Amino acid sequence: MVKQAQGDPHDMGGVYSMASGISVPSANAFQRAGERGPVLLQDAHLIELLSHFNRERIPERVVHAKGSGAHGTFTCTDDISDLCMTDLFSKKGNSCPLTIRFSTVGGEAGSTDAARDSRGFSIKLKTQEGNMDWVFLNSPVFFIRDPTKFVFINHVAKRDPRSHLGLADDSTMFWDFFGTNPEAAHQFTYIFGSRGIPKSWRHLNGYSCHTYKMYNKKGEWVFVQVHFKSAQGVEGLTEEEAAKVSPDHAQRDLFENIEKGNFPKWKIGVQTMTEEQAEKSGINVLDMTKTWPYDKYPIRWFGEMELNENPCNYFAEVEQSAFSPANMVPGFASSADPVLQARLFAYADAARYRVGANWQQLPVNKAMVQYPYMNFARDGAHAVDNQGARPNYPSSLYPLDYKPDPVPYTKLYSKHESEAVMSLSEISDADFAGPKTLYTKVFSDEERQRFVKDVSNSMNKVRPDCKKHVFTRALAVWKRVDETLAQQISQKLVLN
Repeated sequence: MVKQAQGDPHDMGGVYSMASGISVPSANAFQRAGERGPVLLQDAHLIELLSHFNRERIPERVVHAKGSGAHGTFTCTDDISDLCMTDLFSKKGNSCPLTIRFSTVGGEAGSTDAARDSRGFSIKLKTQEGNMDWVFLNSPVFFIRDPTKFVFINHVAKRDPRSHLGLADDSTMFWDFFGTNPEAAHQFTYIFGSRGIPKSWRHLNGYSCHTYKMYNKKGEWVFVQVHFKSAQGVEGLTEEEAAKVSPDHAQRDLFENIEKGNFPKWKIGVQTMTEEQAEKSGINVLDMTKTWPYDKYPIRWFGEMELNENPCNYFAEVEQSAFSPANMVPGFASSADPVLQARLFAYADAARYRVGANWQQLPVNKAMVQYPYMNFARDGAHAVDNQGARPNYPSSLYPLDYKPDPVPYTKLYSKHESEAVMSLSEISDADFAGPKTLYTKVFSDEERQRFVKDVSNSMNKVRPDCKKHVFTRALAVWKRVDETLAQQISQKLVLN
């Protein structure tokens, strides 16, 4: 993807020199005043080494800090131009390069790959129409559906502000959140199920969770949820197995399999729902705590992803990679899902803070479109391409070409004109139907037994002074999922 060409002196050899290109006779020697005298400030090489060393870390991601990445290819296996006008999806055999980054969500950069946690599944499709960034998860649902809570659910997965202990030692905040936000029951059930600790990055599925829109050249649109199905199968680790693997086991597994030519693959498809179907479905398609039944809304498969190239340099191609769900090429549009609407802003803003104002100019993030592209963004960090002498405003002297929107904006979105309201979703019986089905009908007897054990073990890590309060609220939520489940969990809880 961004590897150096064979024979490039930056790859394997060359003349040692400073960033200025000035050669230095030794990488290890330094200047000093005599054999025992002080180091000289004039030693530009030493000063450059030290000053760059102090700056060679960029802020780690606030969420999704621990991750692995690879490059690969998307290939269209079925024409879906009746649904979507994106060129890439309009003809069997169309393909484009891509970059993917898998990650845990709550852990720090040095944390274990085997955490019981959601997994990020972020893909950058470098289409000829621009970058399409898909910021997905390995579960079909999420903890919350109100955008303000996006901040809070990520806070409770971090270290306690007083004790500075993480979830493995103190789960108080985690279970307090559960007890006060029952809509999270579906995701909690998923997380503590057999898929809560994926065996590897190769053995998990990807889901958009959010509802998007696809539209064709006629301006006809449908709601969609995107699915990635692992060709390797979906496998998880038990708590006991997870405790035995190395912290970087998923990184090693992905890297070594690609090096061996055992390229992992995923099928890609969409569930679709027309606006009329959505109104009659009884499903709030803007609620990412809910799923769409497969029997009523089957997946239409249209593509395949293959990962076939390891990064040449992890920092340049994985740590500096950044994704934004706001990057949507023609044929894709956002729905009014409020958490998605918030993420359209938050992800690009995080990249500007963490990587720099011009994060999309870096090679791993740079678009590969079929036409020269210009804009009026100038200067700032990482201004690799500052567009030369071109005026920094819409100039009549040097006019740019403009491509009209293929489908008018007004055809994709309904007219919204009303008073501003303060919105907060309400809890209903529908919030417990999904986790109840998952626990009682999808899980096997063995999985149910393990679920009770793992949930109760985690809840028993609540601080002793908070246990009575947190347990009472959490058990009230589990009771609405399944009364027998709540009783079994309650029997394993220790109050002191």
